[in-house]
Amino acid sequence: MTTTSVTRQAAGSPALHYYVVDDGAGAPEGLLAEEFLLAADYSSVGLVSVGWSRPEGRWYEASATSRRLRVDAALRKRVTPVARSAAEALYRKLCDADLPDEDVLRACFGAPPAQPHLPLRLGDSAPRPGFRETRVYRILCADELSPDGLAALSEAWEMPITGDLTDPEVRVLGTVYRQVSGDAFRWDLRRVAAGAAWGLDVTCDLRGDRDDAVGVLLRGLTMQMRHHGLIPVTVDRFR
Repeated sequence: MTTTSVTRQAAGSPALHYYVVDDGAGAPEGLLAEEFLLAADYSSVGLVSVGWSRPEGRWYEASATSRRLRVDAALRKRVTPVARSAAEALYRKLCDADLPDEDVLRACFGAPPAQPHLPLRLGDSAPRPGFRETRVYRILCADELSPDGLAALSEAWEMPITGDLTDPEVRVLGTVYRQVSGDAFRWDLRRVAAGAAWGLDVTCDLRGDRDDAVGVLLRGLTMQMRHHGLIPVTVDRFR
């Protein structure tokens, strides 16, 4: 694997995703820290993670737990997304020590995935008129979106809610448009997999030679969905 084919998350600090894991009765007993590995176009090519539990009292490679989290609804009920500051406070409370910095936590990750094959693009790859390149991504998330979570996302994105969350036949709940330095972005919040998951379909129309804004946007949107109760699964690129 080369450093040009797979990279860490887009620039920002902290970069890891933190979760508090409870014991099934509501009492915190551990932490999970995850990081998506990204291709050069900011689509995800892997997920690595590390866990800590009070009974074991040590950090350990936790990729199996992260995989299970995406498919096990019972486990997701025991997991709460948190910021690093909340993870630091809990770790200090449980073991009277400072939470290791992110480079130390990364040293506990397992081996990264093998270099990915070239992705399969769906649909016409020609850019929209007036732009150099058009990309389409899907941020896929597990778990249920609550009314409060939808309202919070609507406020954060200034997104009018155009669909009824309680109606399982409604697919798109809202659409957002943004322009940044000549580039145009649109994202649609939608149900996917017959309501078993949520997706944010992000269209990026790029005018200039740089694509930095794509990475910043995808990371920010992923973090906002995570903070409002959804569990990120992957970021796929369709075009």
